[in-house]
Amino acid sequence: MELNNLKPKKGARHAKKRVGRGPGSGHGKTASRGEKGQKSRSGYSRQIGFEGGQMPLHRRLPKRGFTNIFKRDYAVVNVSDLERFDNGVTVDEAMLRGAGLVKGQNDGVKILGDGKLSKKLTVHAAKFSASARKQIEAAGGTCQEIG
Repeated sequence: MELNNLKPKKGARHAKKRVGRGPGSGHGKTASRGEKGQKSRSGYSRQIGFEGGQMPLHRRLPKRGFTNIFKRDYAVVNVSDLERFDNGVTVDEAMLRGAGLVKGQNDGVKILGDGKLSKKLTVHAAKFSASARKQIEAAGGTCQEIG
């Protein structure tokens, strides 16, 4: 098998529907748009959510709740995930990103106490849960809150 012999499976590729190309095509005359009406005209485009003049759904429903613009979004890492680092190492957000434990944009890292930790680590994070702090310090490490 070579690259020049590769072909898609039979039936995998469909020919594009060519409308308005005469009666023999099966899509001639009105070009699959029906007879009269707004949708048959050229240049027709509908506003998103438009319901023909009826009050649209997004305006019929009551408003509820609010969005707190000061909410802080932390990436969550468990102490069991810190077990992969070497003994005596300093673990910070950059190191956690390098290990693939933290992804995307967030306002810092919060360490939670799920799992067991047996290594002595110095951990730099924005927040620590009480159980995580207890476990890290019980293993001989230190917790340092940043930011």
